[in-house]
Amino acid sequence: MTALIIDDEIQIRRLLRMALESKGWTVREAEDGQHGLQEAVFHRPDVILLDLGLPDMDGVDVLKRLREWSPVPVLILSVRDQETVKLAAFDAGADDYVTKPFSTAELIARLAAIQRRHGANEAANLQFGQLQLDPVHHEATLDGSLLKLTPTEYALLAQLVRHAGKVVTLKQLLRSVWGPQSEEQTHYLRVYANHLRKKLEGSALEIRNEPGIGYRLQER
Repeated sequence: MTALIIDDEIQIRRLLRMALESKGWTVREAEDGQHGLQEAVFHRPDVILLDLGLPDMDGVDVLKRLREWSPVPVLILSVRDQETVKLAAFDAGADDYVTKPFSTAELIARLAAIQRRHGANEAANLQFGQLQLDPVHHEATLDGSLLKLTPTEYALLAQLVRHAGKVVTLKQLLRSVWGPQSEEQTHYLRVYANHLRKKLEGSALEIRNEPGIGYRLQER
């Protein structure tokens, strides 16, 4: 499991890194909102710990931009304890809110809780016919057999399974799998959709292309 810490205070980042690594997490860091968003795009963390008082942009704005393409769990860490601030964070898509200073034991417990909720919600949606996806281990099985998928192939297949039977637009797929900077790179989708088609050959499922619109996972 990978955690991304977006906080401009190096002491907080060090404290969080020590606490998380002691529990087996891999930790990445960013000192401002822009670098945090870049880390989220390129490294796809399992959870994000986000400070609201960043030097380049407000944490709520970071969260809003993140929610344009990613459902990753976000735990807010902030000295701000006003109810209006907390409501704004939850409205923007925060999963939990912890006020500084905090207990590392409580923080770890909160992270475990939102990971359980997120995993349960994901698992409930990641099944279509004989295709099942394990969101914890990022594995897929078809008719009981393990599919050998790259991380990108898994991410694309997961999006199609979540919306099985419906057309998922090119823009939505590109944003969710490759990040918001890749909206024009439609050739990515052509290549990886073809990879997935080959791995679904012989099954009752197919990936159908709606030219100029998007892709749909459906039964043959």
